[in-house]
Amino acid sequence: MEITRRGQVETLVGNPPEVGEELPHFKVFNAEGQKVKTRDLLGKILLISVVPDINTRVCSIQTKKFNKTMDQYPDVKFITVSTNTTKQQAAWCAAEDVQQMEMMSDSEESFGYEMKLLVPNEGVLARSIFIVDGAGKIIYRQIVEEQTDEPNYLAAINALKKLI
Repeated sequence: MEITRRGQVETLVGNPPEVGEELPHFKVFNAEGQKVKTRDLLGKILLISVVPDINTRVCSIQTKKFNKTMDQYPDVKFITVSTNTTKQQAAWCAAEDVQQMEMMSDSEESFGYEMKLLVPNEGVLARSIFIVDGAGKIIYRQIVEEQTDEPNYLAAINALKKLI
């Protein structure tokens, strides 16, 4: 699959999973540096907000937007995934006063390869949103075509509301 970054075409490592497919098996690291596997994230509705680099403007906006929204959905698990290290993510959270959003580091690129969201030339993930039901089935997905654009928050929240 191809995306663009400032109009330049970038190719992902494959085609990300579609709606109706199972969430692939991957591992990421939480704020404490502990390994989190796919199965650890399942059991309730999951919104995965994927950003290329937490220290950039659009990624920051996207993460803060979902951080504000999550209070309205206590039965939904919200996570943000990027290839930033856990230290970089913690520093960003402290600087931006983001305390609730669970940040997950894909510093080993397991998530990126398994979800086919890795941009190998850049070592970052493609901006996207996935909503997954408690059993691991993908219910909603948006891969943002132009990576400097924000995702469609309203479409994601409307998809989420249908599940609750």
